[in-house]
Amino acid sequence: MTTTLTSNSYGINNNPFNYHKFEQIERNIGAQWLSLEQITNQLNLFQDESQDEYLLSLELAVRMHIEDYLGMPIFDVSYRVYYGSEMYGSPVSFDLPQTSLNGITINSVKYYNLSNVLTTIASSNYYYDASGDKIVLNSMPTDINTNRTSPIVIEYTLAESDLAQYPVIKQAGLLLFTHLYNNRSETTNGGLQTIPYGVDALLRPYKPLVM
Repeated sequence: MTTTLTSNSYGINNNPFNYHKFEQIERNIGAQWLSLEQITNQLNLFQDESQDEYLLSLELAVRMHIEDYLGMPIFDVSYRVYYGSEMYGSPVSFDLPQTSLNGITINSVKYYNLSNVLTTIASSNYYYDASGDKIVLNSMPTDINTNRTSPIVIEYTLAESDLAQYPVIKQAGLLLFTHLYNNRSETTNGGLQTIPYGVDALLRPYKPLVM
């Protein structure tokens, strides 16, 4: 599944960073974050294995919610980012929309040439600058297709974050799990009142600020 998140509207880029848009192109949905033992203890389902399949599917939903809320990879996730050709100078820095405390892996840096062919740039011509969460390209290709809105395409993978193992974050996951398991609905009292999570209070200190 690919999720596209855009930072521009009809060609007008209001994003303070220099990417035009990014897509989530791959996500680890096979790994388990909260163990069945932790989950069944939380729900008081001792010696009951009849719901294990459902619990595991719910565990994935909880984990993905935590990842999305914090913008933090509990397990590896990959993105494709698009940039314009309006950046000049040498070297050129490309902002990344999502990062990880444990760094990233650059999978590819490509551009559309004058023949409109997506062309790979050699890895020796760029590097990751962790101090600014940027990919730095030594120089822009001379045959870049400036007729395309976003001719530069970068794909990279986030490393798993150590924060995912913090007890307070796992407890937030278990709290959300309990809510989803017990209520199975967003509202109560005939659908008139939203059930408060309590999750936000635990996760807010770890959520990056957007200045």
